Formats: sequence, C-alpha cells, structure tokens
Amino acid sequence: MLSSDDKLAEADQAYSGDEDALNELERRQRKSSSRNSTSESFSESGDVAGDPHSPKGKVNTNDRKSRTGKGRGLPKKGGAGGKGVWGAAGMVYEDEEPDVRDPNYDESAQGDTVYATVVPEVDERELEKMVNPIVQEYFEHGDTKEVQMLLKELNLGPHKYEFSSLAVSLALEGKASHRELTSRLLSDLSGKLLSQSDIARAFDKMLKELTDLILDTPDAPQMLGQFIARAIADHILPMSFLDCYKGKVDCEHARVALDRAAVLLTMNREIVRLDNVWGVGGGQRPVKHLIKEMNLLLKEYLTSGDVSEAERCLRDLEVPHFHHELVYEAVVMVLESKGDTASYMMIKLLQSFWKIGLITVDQMNRGFQRVYNELPEINLDVPHAHSIMETFVDLCYQESVITKQLRDACPSRGRKRFVSEGDGGVIKN
Repeated sequence: MLSSDDKLAEADQAYSGDEDALNELERRQRKSSSRNSTSESFSESGDVAGDPHSPKGKVNTNDRKSRTGKGRGLPKKGGAGGKGVWGAAGMVYEDEEPDVRDPNYDESAQGDTVYATVVPEVDERELEKMVNPIVQEYFEHGDTKEVQMLLKELNLGPHKYEFSSLAVSLALEGKASHRELTSRLLSDLSGKLLSQSDIARAFDKMLKELTDLILDTPDAPQMLGQFIARAIADHILPMSFLDCYKGKVDCEHARVALDRAAVLLTMNREIVRLDNVWGVGGGQRPVKHLIKEMNLLLKEYLTSGDVSEAERCLRDLEVPHFHHELVYEAVVMVLESKGDTASYMMIKLLQSFWKIGLITVDQMNRGFQRVYNELPEINLDVPHAHSIMETFVDLCYQESVITKQLRDACPSRGRKRFVSEGDGGVIKN
C-alpha cells in the first residue's frame, strides 16, 4: 500500500508532465501564427521580408499563379490551351492517320498490309545488256505484247528513248524481215510506252551516230531514212520532223538519210502507210508467190550453175518451213527436162543444201514424197517419168542426198523388172 505522501508525489509528477506538453503545444502555435502573419504582410505590402538573397525569402516573379489569392480556379482558355488537354467543349476533331513511329502503333490493327515493289532504275551502262536479248527474242516470235510486258517490268527512267535507237541499230544489222518487225514494234509501243518525243529523240541520236553505224552497215544512211519515212507514215513521228533539219545538217551521211526519207514520203503521199518499205516477210507472202520465186531460183541456177547464189536467194526468202517446195520443184524439173545435165546439176544443188543444213531431213522427205504421190499424174505428161524417177532416186542415194528408206519408197510401174527370162527370177537392182 502506498502512503499518502507517495500518492502526492506521483500526482505532482503527472501534473508536471502535462504542463510540459501544454507548453510545447503553445510554442508550436505561436511559431505557426508568426509564419502566417509574415506571409499575409508580404502579400499585402508586396515587400520581401528578411534577407532577399535567402532561398526562403526569395519569391519567383515568373510564377503565373495568382499571388492575390483571387480567381475562380477555372482552366486557362476554357480547357483549350496547354499541352495534353482535351480542348474546348464542343470541339470536333478530325481523324488522324496513325503514326508508324508511335510506340503504341499496332500494325496488325491497321488491316491488310500492302507491300509495294520498288524496281531500281536501269543504269545507262546496263541498258544495252538488258534490251538486246528482248529485241533478239522478238525477232524470233514477233509478239509485240510480250515486249511491252517485259519493258513494263524494267524501270528505264530517263533512258526510255534509247530503247528505240537500240532496236533500230540491231535491225540495221539484221534482215529485211527484222527491220519490218522493228517498224511494227515502234508503232505498237507508241502512245503506250513511248511518246513521239521519245521516238524523235532516238532518231535524232541515230542521225548523229551514223558515222559509227556505217562501219558495220554501209547502207545505214539509206535504211535509216526508210525507218524515218515509215515512222512518219505510221504517225509515230510528227510531219515536221524533217523540217527541223533543213539547212542545219553538216554530216553528209545524215543528209543522205533525210533525203531518202523525203523522197519516199513524196512518192507515197497518197498512201497512208509505207507498209512495203521493207518488202514482205517470207512467212507473210502468198504461197503462189513463194512457188514462183523458187521456180525462178532453180531456173537461174540451171543457167548459171552458181550454187552460192542459189543459197543466198533461198535464205533471203526466209521460209525454212517451205523448203520442201524447192525439193519438189527440183525433182519435177528433172522429170520434165531432156538429157542428164539437169539431173546432175540438181543432185549437186540438193547435196550442197543437205550438207550445210539448209534443207533438213524432214523437208527432203516431204519434197520427194510429194513427187511420189503425184507421179501417176506426171506420167500423163511425161511418159517415161517412172524410169527417170527411179534413176534419179538411185543417184541421190549414192550421193547421200536421201535415205535408204526414201529410196525404197519410190513407186515402180507395177511389175518387177528381171535381168532376163532365164536368170532364175533374179530381180534387177
């Protein structure tokens, strides 16, 4: 049990602790009230209290907040100003394209992705290597649409006009049929891939390069003039193209080309197109015309005996699929001729064409087989046609012009020929 004195001592101690706490609370309240009074005095008077160089006493004069304590607390510009705000009420926003560089950009959410193929522009040094195979193949198939498709896959860029000059240069070194195909190609590409200015620029370049072209093609000026005339007649060159060069050409070869074009246009003023400026290609000639040409070729050969000239004439016709007609006409001439001269000359001609591959096995067989089939009708005009045919076929086989199978297929008169009546039935070879 605590005595009364001890209880009084505990009460005094508790009272002293409470008094200290009250004193500490009063001290804090006085400190806070002094700060508020200083702030109010500063806001009212606008003077800086204390040391102006002190961080606590320095006030930011660029602070845009109201220092008067007044204001309604509303956003600036009605919410339409500042970064990252929604804008004023009632504002209508337009659709914005998604930014690929945005970190939140989702490629899969944009729908189907279309990848564009970028074709690099053809370098001027590589242009000839890429164009020449296209033109050479065109000389074989003659399909202008395929050339147009291949050119669309190439990005010729500013060198597009050079395709015309390269094609014409190759045609100058080729055959007449190649030049005809080139004129048709330029006509078909005009307005699609080539403009009149492109073609005019190409011919202008070739007129300047005629000095080099005649080294490989001596007739280049005349043929280039024919190309120009055909292009003007086909309306892929303007009629004023020739007028631009009057009195302005110093090169003699260029003057020859321009004069040739002017003469052709004057001669064919009433003709819309100069379709026959290069002649008619072999595959486009009528069959009767080809037969007439081959007959004339063989008659000239029987007169001159020049095998090389006959070969050149046959190649110029450009009808390798129709060479069986030459074989047929040659054999018929032998059957209708008198004496053995024509027979030996025709064997020499066919043997020469056979060795150089100008007449193939198929063409040779077709030519002889046609004669075999028509031999009964030929025999009406030539009574000894069968015997002449057998002799000629044997000589051709001996000179390796025809095969053994073709020789054995030669028709006879319908009876076997024996050496004599008493030879025991031996058949004459």
